[in-house]
Amino acid sequence: VMTEGDTLGRDAILARYRHLRAISTRHHSAALEFLSRQAILEQARRLGLTVGKTLVAESEEELTLAFDLAIYAAPAGRSRAIDRYRAAARLDEGSDEALVLEAMCRARFSVWRIERRHEAVGFVVSDVIRQAEAWLVDESLERTAPEEAAIAARLCRPEAFAMTSGVVVPVDREMLEEALDEALPRVHGTPEQVADDRRFAAAIYRAALEHGLLAGGDDE
Repeated sequence: VMTEGDTLGRDAILARYRHLRAISTRHHSAALEFLSRQAILEQARRLGLTVGKTLVAESEEELTLAFDLAIYAAPAGRSRAIDRYRAAARLDEGSDEALVLEAMCRARFSVWRIERRHEAVGFVVSDVIRQAEAWLVDESLERTAPEEAAIAARLCRPEAFAMTSGVVVPVDREMLEEALDEALPRVHGTPEQVADDRRFAAAIYRAALEHGLLAGGDDE
């Protein structure tokens, strides 16, 4: 396990990242088994991706937004699919599989601004809602994202670096204001409580779909 002070080179960090990314992809696939079709339809409906009881997503990227909400969000009083999967999974304590799954269960959704390139690999990003920084490693973003861009993503931190859940949505000021205008009347509390509320993520995703903006983080 790496720490912030490690001086591992870019290749070593990327190798570790790819290993952990592959594990997270397997966990996401397994967590989908803990979802009913109705739960997926419910989230897709929130995003305007259904007609009646039929999914009408135009791309896999659009459908992934519904899967993300279905796995990581749940109404008050109901368990999340990711937590049900964790309870059922029999992983060796201390294994990388357990490490990644625990990090996924603690993943935080927010809008992140790319501040600068990290000295080793990836970016230093700032959480514009919680006012905190993170080291984000994502090979696709590193190839395509301009500096000072803003993205909405759910980050987990299995190492000194963070990874996305696989869903990355570009955000501009207008889109963020639209999402906040939609979410704030229904979500009360501190900025952190707003960011943690499933309705904020849903509002961001819906705005991204309406604006036709979907970016590619590393695929799950």
